[in-house]
Amino acid sequence: MTAPLLEISGLSAGYGAVPVLSGIALVIQPGEIVTLVGSNGAGKTTLLRAVSRTIASQGTMRFEGHDLLALEPEQVFGLGLVQVPEGRQLFDRMTVEDNLRMGAYRRKDQAGIAKSFDRVYELFPRMKERRLQIAGSLSGGEQQMCAIARALMASPKLLAVDEMSLGLAPVVVDQLLNVLVEIRKQGVTVLLVEQDVFAAFTVADRGYVMETGRIVREGPISILGNDPEVQKAYLGVQ
Repeated sequence: MTAPLLEISGLSAGYGAVPVLSGIALVIQPGEIVTLVGSNGAGKTTLLRAVSRTIASQGTMRFEGHDLLALEPEQVFGLGLVQVPEGRQLFDRMTVEDNLRMGAYRRKDQAGIAKSFDRVYELFPRMKERRLQIAGSLSGGEQQMCAIARALMASPKLLAVDEMSLGLAPVVVDQLLNVLVEIRKQGVTVLLVEQDVFAAFTVADRGYVMETGRIVREGPISILGNDPEVQKAYLGVQ
């Protein structure tokens, strides 16, 4: 076994005096697609904020051996742990191309940046077609494509995607899931954080189920998908 890319244990976090996460343990190996699923309010986004160091937390978090608790958010990003936030958070008044360029703002390798543009335009041909269009005028699906493409411009080692399917038509979600599979083939590890458990389970290797700030189930998708409690709670199986 290779060393984990991301390893979390005993993690607790919250907002001020309000605790949200308790005793979180999670491991992601290089080259995996791992999904973190649960209902709205389970603590999934809070966990991502703890990992990115935008909220205070306690416990152990290591990324490629680096102690994340000792780092600032900018340093975590610099290690290659890059997030696509819920709601996309594009620069609405900038063009698609300028949004993508913002994803590479820390990079100095112009030749590498040019290759990244070629790569994201190959993954998302529509972004190439819309590259001079104002991002705020894109459809919801196109905005999600732009947000993922922007994150890829940062050359991530781990891409964490928060609620990718939210508000999108099923056909668009399927397209984006296929892109995540292709991204993994290109060497990027993926953490997919989703309420849509069925969609997440179609592409993930392993999964974690969160309820009220705790991990209550974990394992390969082949096992989680056949767990009667998971089926009843999240997959509509009675």
